[in-house]
Amino acid sequence: MAASLESKTLKILPALLGLPIPPTLAPHYNIAPSQPIACVRTDPQTAERKCIELKWGLVPSWAKDGSIGNKMINARSETAAEKPSFKNAFKQQRCVVLADGFFEWKREGKAKEPYYFRFKDRRPFCFAGLWERWDKRPEDPLETCAMLTIGPNTLMKPINHRMPVILQEKDYETWLDPKIQDPRFLACLLQPYPPEDMEAFPVSPIVNNPKNDSERCIELFG
Repeated sequence: MAASLESKTLKILPALLGLPIPPTLAPHYNIAPSQPIACVRTDPQTAERKCIELKWGLVPSWAKDGSIGNKMINARSETAAEKPSFKNAFKQQRCVVLADGFFEWKREGKAKEPYYFRFKDRRPFCFAGLWERWDKRPEDPLETCAMLTIGPNTLMKPINHRMPVILQEKDYETWLDPKIQDPRFLACLLQPYPPEDMEAFPVSPIVNNPKNDSERCIELFG
């Protein structure tokens, strides 16, 4: 999976998320794992909500090697509360990942065709995420995140057997509240998003290279 974050999203989402200070972030059209991605979390020191960039690929605080994050870009929502790599973050270090679209690839034989998913009305949304802080290099601590995934809705099913968890707007407050720690209650927020609000279409294979980061990445192809 890869994601997009256009400039209009950066103007709208702060109000939805109750951010006291608007983020100063650049738009991106092809955000890939291992790159910085815009997230909102509740600051553990001040309890304020902040928008920051986290490296996409979660590194648990206990990990010996930061390269483990390359394998942990996603967390299965069905098991994240129990897995050693994710359970601490699931309990009290949750975040939302800002986006207005995302890519998935459909396998056709040996080839994979990229598709772009977004809301029909083009409104922005938030993925459910988890974050961690890795302090094994005190001079330069690493903060990372992973996105939660769930089984596909009917729009995604022909393309991929998993999809990212897109939170309902009414659930942002709950997901970002570190005082709420009941895994069964939190799991109820993690559902496939209703397909009738979404659309998908093929896009250019230029998205296969994360160096390509322009509006061409999200244009209808073919």
